[in-house]
Amino acid sequence: MTEKTVPVYAGLDISKATLQLHLQNVQYVFDNQPKGHTALLKKLRAVPGVHLVCEATGGYEQAVVTVCHAATLSVSVLNPALVRHFALAKGQRAKNDPLDAAVLTAYGEALHPEPTPAGEPARVELRALVQWRDSLKGQLAAAQQTVEHGVPAWVARQQKKLVVHLEKQLAAVRGECQAFLAQHPPLQAQVQRLETLDAVGQITAMSVLSYLPELGTLNRQTAAALAGLAPWVRQSGPWEGQRHIGGGRAAVRRALYMSAVVLTRMKNTPLGKFYTHLRAAGKPAKVALTAVMRKLLLQMNRVLKELALENLAKTESQNA
Repeated sequence: MTEKTVPVYAGLDISKATLQLHLQNVQYVFDNQPKGHTALLKKLRAVPGVHLVCEATGGYEQAVVTVCHAATLSVSVLNPALVRHFALAKGQRAKNDPLDAAVLTAYGEALHPEPTPAGEPARVELRALVQWRDSLKGQLAAAQQTVEHGVPAWVARQQKKLVVHLEKQLAAVRGECQAFLAQHPPLQAQVQRLETLDAVGQITAMSVLSYLPELGTLNRQTAAALAGLAPWVRQSGPWEGQRHIGGGRAAVRRALYMSAVVLTRMKNTPLGKFYTHLRAAGKPAKVALTAVMRKLLLQMNRVLKELALENLAKTESQNA
């Protein structure tokens, strides 16, 4: 029998310019550039069973995590809030790169986080397209609001030009999304299956798939929790407070919101009736709307599971 290698956890604090590695109680600093990534890999490969622990840092971690996945190293990319709470629980309030790297090592040793799977290239590209579209929508809304308010004539003219430019960019990204789906039939099939649900359009389907790639593999509780749509209990002794949603992936909630609003007006649909029932029972509009969002997400999870089973059955019949 072969012995299983005990993981050696290594904390990696990532910034725009540098990588601070805490490995076996020794600190190392590398540039967050290809040369630095190569030097980091050399250091990590010298330790059997190394498991890298880092935080999601707004995208600065993506290049080094991709390199580590390509080298078949175990990497866990954590929610920074969890790591910060862990540090506070240890009584550590100070923050700098070496301290943060050491905390990440301690987090790994104490909680043994699961490795983060490597992202599928197609889903990474889909997410980039969706994020770019979301950015353009935000810029367009800001530009339109500026034009609506009293501004000097020259500023108004420039803003109107900007609005035209952004609208063209949005049209271009819509076309690129169509072309992307045509080139990736499995993702296109998932989007089309989601579009069979009431009030779910292509943009909503693409957004949810890009921000929640696990959808279709989750149970009900996990799906709701990952989207931040699970109401958390607030209770102590005889006191019971009001439940609130929180945490999770806000981008998923934003993607679901408008579909849920449309569903509240579709009185003859199951979710429209569900909303009406909740309001008649005295639930506030926001609470009822959140419940509709949660139900819609669970419907999406279910239909993607059904699609996966259909594809599996089709593959098995072809191989038989």
